[in-house]
Amino acid sequence: MRPSVALSLHRDAVREAAGRFRSSNPRVFGSALGDADEEGSDLDILVDALPGATLFDLGGLQAELEDLLGVRVDLMTPGDLPPKLRETILADAQPV
Repeated sequence: MRPSVALSLHRDAVREAAGRFRSSNPRVFGSALGDADEEGSDLDILVDALPGATLFDLGGLQAELEDLLGVRVDLMTPGDLPPKLRETILADAQPV
């Protein structure tokens, strides 16, 4: 299944999971944003880590999203983005 399709089927569950793992504002970016993704593509998700969030929270969220969606998820925070691309990605990212 294409990641954009998997996301469209589970948007509410993705938002709910983000809250349980001390993150907020889940957004999609990359190929799934414009439906340019293909079977086997990953899903690029950007979240804001809330105060007190740890790498275990982010890792747990990534694992849960992969199980839920059945696709590989590349989970990032704005600070993880390459500095040269950060502004563009943040401007283009769309809420889940």
